[in-house]
Amino acid sequence: MRFVKTLLGGLHPRDFAVELWDGTRWPAEASVFPRFTWKIQSPEALWRAIFSTNRQLALAEAYCFGDFEIEGDMEAIFDLTEFIINRKWTKTEKLRLMGMALALPSSRPKSESTPREAVRLNGRPHSKARDREAVRYHYDVSNEFYELWLDGDMQYSAAYFETRTDDLDQAQRRKLNHICQHLRLTPGEKLLDIGCGWGGLICHAAREFGAKALGVTLSKEQLKWAQKRIQDEGLQDRCQARLRDYRDIDEAGAFDKIVSIGMVEHVGERNLAEYFHHVFRLLRPNGLFLNSGIARAGNRPVEQLPTFTDVYIFPDGELVPISQLLREAEQVGFEVERLENLREHYRLTLMHWLRRLESRAAKAKEEVGELKYRMWRLYLAGSAYYFKKAKLDLYHSLLLKPSEAQDVPLHW
Repeated sequence: MRFVKTLLGGLHPRDFAVELWDGTRWPAEASVFPRFTWKIQSPEALWRAIFSTNRQLALAEAYCFGDFEIEGDMEAIFDLTEFIINRKWTKTEKLRLMGMALALPSSRPKSESTPREAVRLNGRPHSKARDREAVRYHYDVSNEFYELWLDGDMQYSAAYFETRTDDLDQAQRRKLNHICQHLRLTPGEKLLDIGCGWGGLICHAAREFGAKALGVTLSKEQLKWAQKRIQDEGLQDRCQARLRDYRDIDEAGAFDKIVSIGMVEHVGERNLAEYFHHVFRLLRPNGLFLNSGIARAGNRPVEQLPTFTDVYIFPDGELVPISQLLREAEQVGFEVERLENLREHYRLTLMHWLRRLESRAAKAKEEVGELKYRMWRLYLAGSAYYFKKAKLDLYHSLLLKPSEAQDVPLHW
C-alpha cells in the first residue's frame, strides 16, 4: 500500500477506496462520499501504469484485461486516471518508485508489445478498403449486443433532451424530429443519409416527413437490420439502405437534402476537403446538408500517442476542432446556416447507454465476452467524462449549397 499512497500523493479529495490483491484496503477520505473502489488485482499493472511510455493505454488495458476492477461509478474513475497520466516525477522520485515497485510480489518490468486484441488494419489510412475494415471492426460486433443498451430505434448518436430526466427513447425520437425539421424536409424530397447505421433516421424521414430516403453504410450487420426494418414497416417504396461507400455515389445534384450523423469522425483530417466537395456536388442548388459530428475542443492538443479508443474502439478515427470543419466546408462553397453544440446532450446519452449496459452486464458478456464488455464499459464512461470536461464537443452544422434563387427562412 505504501507504493499506492506514494503514487497518489497530492490527489485531493480522494473520493474512492483502494483494495489490493491481498485484501488490504485504503478507505476513501472521511470527508467525502466514496464513488468507487479501485481494486488492484495485479502488482505488475501498477508498474506498467507508471513506467509505460503510454500511461493512458496501459491503464485502460489493465482494466480491460482484468488487472484492475472498478466497483461503483465508472465515470468517476477518470479524475484518477487523468491525475496518473499527467503526473510528473523527478528522477529521484522515479528511482524511489522503482525500488518500491520491484519489492512488490512478482513485480517486474515488462517489455511493451502489441496489445492483445488490438485492431490490425491493412492498407492506406482512409482508403475505401481500410475504411470498410475500420467500420466493421466497430459496428459489426453484434446487433444483439448494441440492442441491449441502445434505444428501441437503435440510435447510436446523441439524443436530444428537454430535461435531464427524459426517457432515452423519448429523447432519441425528439432528435430524429429535430434533424428532419432543421433540414426542412417536405414530402417527396430526396434525402441521402451518409452512414445510416441501423436505419432509424431514414425510416423516420420516410414515415413521418414523406421523404424518399436512401441510407448507405459500410457495416453488413447494420445493413441487415436496416433492410429488415424497412420491410417490416412497409417503407420499401420510399426508403432504401445499401452497402455502399458515399464516395461511390456519383449522381450530381440528385439530392435535396443530405445528412451525416457521426460519420465525419471517420473521414480523416486530410480527406475533409474531398468529403465536403463530394457532398456539395451531390446536393442540388439551395440544398441543405446537416453534418453532425464530435469535435476536439479547440484548446486541446492532438494526442501524440495512440489512445485506448484508437487501438480498441474506433480505429482510424480523427477528431478536429469545429473551426477547421467549418473552414473546410466553406472553402468548397457551403454557407453555414446554423450551428449548435449539443455537448451536454451527448454526455447524458452516454450515461444512459452506460447504465443500460451495466444493468445488462451478464447478457452482454454472453453475447460478446468479458473483454468486449469491459472495453465498451470503459469507452462509454470515458467518453461521457470527456464531454463533461469540455474536451469533446458535438456540433450540428447546417450547411447550405447557395444559389442565386435562395429561399432561406427568416426564422427557424
